[in-house]
Amino acid sequence: MRLRTLPLSLAGSLLGVLLALADYQISGPVIFFILLTTICLQILSNLSNELGDFLKGTDTQERLGPQYELAQGNLTVQEMKRMIRIFVLLSAVSGLAMIYSSFGTFFSLDSFLLMLLGASAIASGMKYTLGKNPYGYMGLGDLFVFIYFGIVSVLGSYFVAAHTLPNVWLTLPAISIGLFSIAVLNINNIRDMKTDIKNRKTVAIMLGATKAKIYETLLIVFGWIAMIAYCLVRISDPWHYLFVLTLPLYILALKWIWTREDKALDPVLPLLVISTFLLSLLTGLGFTMYLFFL
Repeated sequence: MRLRTLPLSLAGSLLGVLLALADYQISGPVIFFILLTTICLQILSNLSNELGDFLKGTDTQERLGPQYELAQGNLTVQEMKRMIRIFVLLSAVSGLAMIYSSFGTFFSLDSFLLMLLGASAIASGMKYTLGKNPYGYMGLGDLFVFIYFGIVSVLGSYFVAAHTLPNVWLTLPAISIGLFSIAVLNINNIRDMKTDIKNRKTVAIMLGATKAKIYETLLIVFGWIAMIAYCLVRISDPWHYLFVLTLPLYILALKWIWTREDKALDPVLPLLVISTFLLSLLTGLGFTMYLFFL
């Protein structure tokens, strides 16, 4: 299930929920089902990704990253397909529970549009490496990660929690989380360039190792610019900048990115995942801190 990826998927949803909580009263069940749906969708994506890579011969013993269950023979293809079907069901049930707990009905325009968005999220998670033309093999993974981990995750969670469309400025933290999420994917792709190049096209492969690291640096820098810009346009409050405490983690990640190669890059992945989760959490807490003093 690649549990170490879950904090990254939760980062956007958690930030959207906390920013909504700063402006509105949100019920506990709504928050619970938003986060549960996010977890189910991420696990579904991870399982589908493993199956797709295995069937296409991408995950082999030559792979520099962690060895997964199919490649090691610990699971059969049929068992993995069964797990995928289970998590499609869990994602759908959790998503419907999220909609109902928030809106109290399935028969409204908002509920219908959210069901369509949920269906697209399920399809997107599965189509990354599965199917005849998976977008993860066409160099489009970065775009889809930006859309679903950033824009949809932050703004969608805010909308489900608050029942109102967020203001235009909220796109800035959504962009920030989207860029940091691409940064995690890009490091994974830089590490796996030598094995992926045989049958897969990624942005890292198209750019080459050095330019891919420049791209990685720009993703992190502009992610920070977007988050700082959001705080600047809001009413000035020192608590809003609580997320700056994570800056040393990103500096360390950039140092490792430029001083390591191949498998030695693997520790950068969990570092960026945890850094992004903490940044989201501290940003959200910075905007809800006043609630603790009421």
